[in-house]
Amino acid sequence: MKFIKVASHTDIVKIDKERKIILFFKKGTSNSDCAYRNIEKITDGEIFIVDVNTVKDIHSQYGVNSVPSLVVVKNDSVQNVVKGCQTESYYDQIINEKTVSISYSSTEKQQKRVTVYSTPTCTYCNKIKQYFNKHGIKYTDINVAANQQAAIEMAQRSGQRGVPQTDINGQIIVGFDVQKLSKLLNIPTE
Repeated sequence: MKFIKVASHTDIVKIDKERKIILFFKKGTSNSDCAYRNIEKITDGEIFIVDVNTVKDIHSQYGVNSVPSLVVVKNDSVQNVVKGCQTESYYDQIINEKTVSISYSSTEKQQKRVTVYSTPTCTYCNKIKQYFNKHGIKYTDINVAANQQAAIEMAQRSGQRGVPQTDINGQIIVGFDVQKLSKLLNIPTE
């Protein structure tokens, strides 16, 4: 992993890249140090690091109100925010845009179609995606904060505008309801 230490917002803006990853952390705190260590283990990728102990003017520009937060920016628009300390493999998926793939034997059923409607700053949206990643569930993530048409369609289908909402083969689950999700996706309850 290549870390680019940031002292001001200008450091991020001057790098001309379509997609930028920024880690906001507070050095010396357990969650932030955990996130930093797990990201450090990833061999591929480049990431801006902002230590909020010393840099105070950047986090509000990206809507960050807690650390650690990993922010994905594409074309100067926030696409995703992952809060807290995550596993190395989860960070690798986000940073390097890897998808989870599952192979099935001929006796196994194929996984149902799963779509998560979320926003970058929604804590439960991040938890539901972590839950799916932990259990190897493939899903499509639609950021309704950046996709107005998807937000309209989501609200029309469920009658609600809150996120997360999960579409599992046409059945809508509003919120992070582990029991319903586990039942529909055949995930053993913990």
